[in-house]
Amino acid sequence: MAPFVKICGVRTAGDVAAAVSAGADAVGFVFAASPRRVDVKTALELGELAGDLLTVGVFLGMPAGEVRAIATAAKLRAVQLHGDYDKDTFTALADPAWQLVRAVPSSAPDLRVGAYGEDLLLVDAPKAGSGESWDYHSVAGLPGQWILAGGLTPENAAAARDTAGAWGVDVSSGVESSRGVKDATLIARFVEAVKG
Repeated sequence: MAPFVKICGVRTAGDVAAAVSAGADAVGFVFAASPRRVDVKTALELGELAGDLLTVGVFLGMPAGEVRAIATAAKLRAVQLHGDYDKDTFTALADPAWQLVRAVPSSAPDLRVGAYGEDLLLVDAPKAGSGESWDYHSVAGLPGQWILAGGLTPENAAAARDTAGAWGVDVSSGVESSRGVKDATLIARFVEAVKG
């Protein structure tokens, strides 16, 4: 089975079209403070263009009720939580309408898929969201369906995934021509590099 690939921080119809065309499996819509942030209306419109791709909402520090409201309004198929969310929050957000993704730095405790009731675990750099590469070997052998993130590019993604033994990979800044601006060619190269 080919590795799972998520293109995160998409903001335009062109970004989504590039992800679909390249053969990505998921796109991420950022609702946290970021140059990549989108509103609910945009995410809903882009989600309709995403076809069969998993549409993932990315949240940081937002209360569970607000996350649920946005996820429902934007018709998201997955909710990705970054930051200090406890098990109770994951329980409160469990819903058959979407998958739950727990995003943590590689240094986090409970580095185990499903520890908080999540469907997927995303393991990021020790400095999460930095876009910097890190010691991918440090998480080698982690079992289950988990996604590697942090500092991945078309040049290093395949080797990083092989080193870590990850089920999938997540990229944002590594497929951008400038901060927050996705590059269709880089997206295509990234997916090709990982999926072969």
